Amino acid sequence: ANNNVNLSYNKQAQSSETTLYAQDRRHFVTSSLSIIGSCALTGTTLLTPLPSHAATSPQQQKDKDNIVKGYNRLQYLLDNWVDKTTVCKIGQETTFGDKCERTPVVVMEYLGFKSTSDPLFKADTAMLRLKDLVPSDREVDFYDAVDAFAQNAEEASSMAFVSSWGEANPGGGKDRVALFIERAKNNVIASRDALKTIIDILDLKV
Repeated sequence: ANNNVNLSYNKQAQSSETTLYAQDRRHFVTSSLSIIGSCALTGTTLLTPLPSHAATSPQQQKDKDNIVKGYNRLQYLLDNWVDKTTVCKIGQETTFGDKCERTPVVVMEYLGFKSTSDPLFKADTAMLRLKDLVPSDREVDFYDAVDAFAQNAEEASSMAFVSSWGEANPGGGKDRVALFIERAKNNVIASRDALKTIIDILDLKV
């Protein structure tokens, strides 16, 4: 008898659950159709459009500012190239008797290799932190620009370092230093252009 009572109770419970599920499902379908119909009449869409760019975090804003500052500094360096790559020693002559000599060592400073507070210190890392803000159709251009900057900045820094020993090295001389300076300048130009590409992609104000 108890088994019959339990069986009857279970059937009633299952029937109630089935009825509630059917009611909930009908309510869901009816509500969904109502929403779809309303959207069709008003011409609206069911999905909220995603913003074209993600929200900018404080760190990303700092990275943006540093990229622009770094770009402007490189432009200033190029506009005053001879002056900035010439060092004059007052009251002291250089190795070959001149008071002034050309050296691109300052390039390392402008490219962020001298100080952690420089705008371009670890600039490629800062650029990659902004990857979420890049439009999908410019992703390839963005990563190419990051690679171009990193490569040319490193080469410019290397040329600057080598040139600082140009006259002291065997076979060295002013002509060798001048060669290193010219190579460093070409790398700085390429670095600046890569930054400008990134600035354009991120729609930053210079």
